[in-house]
Amino acid sequence: MNYSEIVRFHGHECPGLAIGYRMALAGLEALKCIRSKDEELVSIVENDACGVDALQCLTGSTFGKGNLIFRNYGKQVYTIYSRNSHKGVRVRFNVTTVPDEIRKDRKRFAEWILSCAAENILEVKTVDIEQPPRAKTRTSLPCAICRESVMETRIRDLDGRSVCIPCFNKESSDNG
Repeated sequence: MNYSEIVRFHGHECPGLAIGYRMALAGLEALKCIRSKDEELVSIVENDACGVDALQCLTGSTFGKGNLIFRNYGKQVYTIYSRNSHKGVRVRFNVTTVPDEIRKDRKRFAEWILSCAAENILEVKTVDIEQPPRAKTRTSLPCAICRESVMETRIRDLDGRSVCIPCFNKESSDNG
């Protein structure tokens, strides 16, 4: 998938998308991998910014397949793990190398990221991590209050009734 296709998927071009694009490409190159068709690659992202869309497009890691793991650390860091090779890499964006004069110009900033040598903006390290578990299929049950389907592991017991988390929280706050 090329960058223009990723921009189209994301909806706009921005520095964050360019950063994610470069980070994901560097991780795939370091692992000598291509896009995952299923769960061959697992990506652990440490932010929920624009660049994660680029990572999803390039690696094939998605929440739906269970091979995209979100850790809310607010860092421009991705760890990509190959189930086939049992190897992982941690890719970090080095913001300190960005020239001050382009930081406020989003277009110039994105262009600079896309044209800069990877070693000037990225740090790629091999890491040893425990293989993340494969995604599990769960049974869904209807919430006794709203009747919406809920993954069984997210059901809460409310006076003997199986309810979803939002209904549980609403009923608990209404009665508390």
